[in-house]
Amino acid sequence: MANAFEYAPAPESRSVVDIAPSYGLFIDGEFTEAADGKVFKTVSPSTEEVLSEVARAGTEDVDRAVQAARRAFVKWSALPGSERAKYLFRIARIIQERSRELAVLETLDNGKPIKETRDADLPLVAAHFFYYAGWADKLDHAGFGRRTTDGHSGANPRPLGVAGQVIPWNFPLLMLAWKIAPALATGNTVVLKPAETTPLSALFFADICRQAGLPKGVVNILTGYGDAGAALVEHPDVNKVAFTGSTAVGKAIARSVAGTSKKVTLELGGKGANIVFDDAPIDQAVEGIVTGIFFNQGQVCCAGSRLLVQESIQDELLDSLKRRLSTLRLGDPLDKNTDIGAINSAEQLARITALTETGESEGAERWTAPCELPSAGYWFAPTLFTNVTQAHTIARDEIFGPVLSVLSFRTPDEAVAKANNSQYGLSAGIWTEKGSRILAVANKLRAGVVWANTFNKFDPTSPFGGYKESGFGREGGRHGLEGYLDV
Repeated sequence: MANAFEYAPAPESRSVVDIAPSYGLFIDGEFTEAADGKVFKTVSPSTEEVLSEVARAGTEDVDRAVQAARRAFVKWSALPGSERAKYLFRIARIIQERSRELAVLETLDNGKPIKETRDADLPLVAAHFFYYAGWADKLDHAGFGRRTTDGHSGANPRPLGVAGQVIPWNFPLLMLAWKIAPALATGNTVVLKPAETTPLSALFFADICRQAGLPKGVVNILTGYGDAGAALVEHPDVNKVAFTGSTAVGKAIARSVAGTSKKVTLELGGKGANIVFDDAPIDQAVEGIVTGIFFNQGQVCCAGSRLLVQESIQDELLDSLKRRLSTLRLGDPLDKNTDIGAINSAEQLARITALTETGESEGAERWTAPCELPSAGYWFAPTLFTNVTQAHTIARDEIFGPVLSVLSFRTPDEAVAKANNSQYGLSAGIWTEKGSRILAVANKLRAGVVWANTFNKFDPTSPFGGYKESGFGREGGRHGLEGYLDV
């Protein structure tokens, strides 16, 4: 019986997705090579194997794509909302039909566990297209702008034109849905640049647009590096810029569009505080802490990367948390039992490693979950730091990895002060039995999203965005429409 409980892997089959050896740019409804013929390779973070070769867009390609989007805008914006909605509904249904294929693809290209792509990312991607499809014919009733005496919106909201959208590698398909769905619903056309480390799901989405019969040029996908993103943002014929990514790049974008008529939404970094009060249900809080910082290997802008725990329960909570972290399974992202997948790139792994070394050298106490790291790929074991003060780099800088900084507090006021002591303001969590305390504390937190007795819950009907260096504008919900409309 000694081996009765040996671990049995449950890998999802790779054969459900067919990855071509090379892909072009998607411009004006067709796949095409880059003007200068440049290509780059995309690798799987868990094995470092090359998945495919992808065209690398340059300035000329950006111009071609923007022109295609501009031509398509004339007819697309003139369609009744109910007609645009049909395309969005069709896209949503195709995403559902192809969700298994897309989940495997996303896991291969990004490194996150299959149970996350399958159970979180893909259902949310479809939900965003369904939700915004429902808005497409109701924009006159969305309440933008001034209200007239008969109670109707006097805004007559109109689309802006061509939206240039740049998305990150941590949720490639979900970030695409957050950007493209509201843009199309409101009558805009799109040029989207996915991250260079995760181009594949966006290219598969281009194929879905063709499958749905979307008119040519309404959606264009440019794979490439930061220079292509910069060229897109700076293009004179782009009317709206939407960016999700690092605060440094966000600041550069804000500088480049200053003085132009472009509308901008920026969703940038975060250093979310997860606050646990002494009356919180410990086991539930531990699960929420794990979700908050180890979901997607902590590569989440709204991750609960700072744990603020009330002093009287700190020891009990940390013991429970360490026990839980010791049970997390790190390894093959395609295994359905895997909790912790691979870090997205060698560059990101180096950043996480450097910041944790800084944490140790500054005197914080490091604890790493006992687990064996695979020999190939980019891996980092779940780690937490205690004896952290607000002066520590790891308590201030966004690590964007599976690293948790633990601080303590005595009173609710101290918890709020510490939570707000950050250049960021994207998310926060509160764990307590008292509804009155949830409301009182949430109202004082300078964070775009505050979760109560849960964490990382997303819904297309709910707006998402930040304060301070976490950016401005909102995505999701009715609020997510406004950034794509001239009201």
